Amino acid sequence: MAVLFAITLLLSAGLLFLVQPMVAKMVLPMLGGTPMVWITCMVFFQAALLAGYSYAHALTSCLTRKGQALTHAGLMAVAVLVLPFAIGGYTPPSPARTPVLWLLMLLVTTVGLPFFAVSTNAPILQRWFATSGHRLAKDFLYSISNFGSVLGLLSYPVLVEPHLRLAHQSRLWAAGYAVLVLLVSSCAFTVWKSSPDIVRAEVQSEPNRRRHGSRAAIVSAPAPSR
Repeated sequence: MAVLFAITLLLSAGLLFLVQPMVAKMVLPMLGGTPMVWITCMVFFQAALLAGYSYAHALTSCLTRKGQALTHAGLMAVAVLVLPFAIGGYTPPSPARTPVLWLLMLLVTTVGLPFFAVSTNAPILQRWFATSGHRLAKDFLYSISNFGSVLGLLSYPVLVEPHLRLAHQSRLWAAGYAVLVLLVSSCAFTVWKSSPDIVRAEVQSEPNRRRHGSRAAIVSAPAPSR
């Protein structure tokens, strides 16, 4: 179980940090490398990352374990429909117009859903693994996620960009995402088969702990002296 979750999170973190410079390079020929273009891309990816974390929190807080597995596996599978990225077919705006809104719409319709789906994996997988009771559940996946992020950031300028064209990079990322969907689905299936539900078990156990604690306090209280 630990190996499956580690490989899944390692690939997810790598893809998350590979796609950002790749997509930014795709829009440079259309808009140029002005600070406005880079800032717009950065704001979009940060906003999408925040939205992914919010989704992960809502998913793991409101749904049962089986509901989480089904919903998240479905989200990952739907995002395959927009891959590989096809940015070259868009017509850039006229030089007289500001490109911010056009660029945001381009990013939302092309890379938005896959990036959002990948960004949710780190908190969701760490939550699932933390509730499994595994001896490595405390900090293991957090370290794996950080290692995958650094690996993705370093591999793009060193390995990917010098040797592959953007079209090949897009297809390679899409292939990696397809593998990620299979891995996440396997993790979801593992969560599906394990029971009881996370949410219900936690909600029901809290009143039980309080009742047992109250009874223990009553039993252990010293008898009044006469």
